Amino acid sequence: MDAIWSALAIASALAVGAVSPGPSFIVVARNAIALSRRHGLATACGMGLGAGTFAVLALLGVHAVLTAVPMAFWALKVAGGLYLLYLGYLIFRGAKAPLQVQTESPVAMISLRRAFLGGLLTQLSNPKTAIVFASVFSALLPATIPLWFYAVLPLLALIIDGGWYILVAYLLSAEAPRQTYLKFKTGIDRTAGTVMGLLGLKLVTSLP
Repeated sequence: MDAIWSALAIASALAVGAVSPGPSFIVVARNAIALSRRHGLATACGMGLGAGTFAVLALLGVHAVLTAVPMAFWALKVAGGLYLLYLGYLIFRGAKAPLQVQTESPVAMISLRRAFLGGLLTQLSNPKTAIVFASVFSALLPATIPLWFYAVLPLLALIIDGGWYILVAYLLSAEAPRQTYLKFKTGIDRTAGTVMGLLGLKLVTSLP
């Protein structure tokens, strides 16, 4: 029974973390509005897989590794910060580019596979997510970890994160948000790119 309560507590903590705004929300929202509902859903699935991956790593002791090897945490922050900076640059650079939404030329749109991988990489590049998972698991895991935790907790993390971003993608890909985006595309993209870049810069400059 204690193990079940522990699993529920971890799921609740992960749900709170999932709905907190961050780079993942920006990427899912932008793909859902700017490209299509399917692209937003593919991105959301990538986010979910990334969360499941972090859950596996947390169970395997990533918190202990990052604490014991400071260089590993440093490398994670640098890689994540640089990726967010790059992503922010791409969004900002393309702010003025005209957007063809659901046109007859699917070549103009990124593939669903690329949208999925973009979501996965965005999730995996965020060291805050790694630390949150590691901290939550360290604080709430029972002293003796049941074998079924290794299957259930990663699946819960995938469903919680993926489910939240699927909801975001579904709601924001409706016609009204799409038309608003198209009308103010340049300003919205520049803002999103700047925020993404600042998040990356904060990661890199916060190094000891």
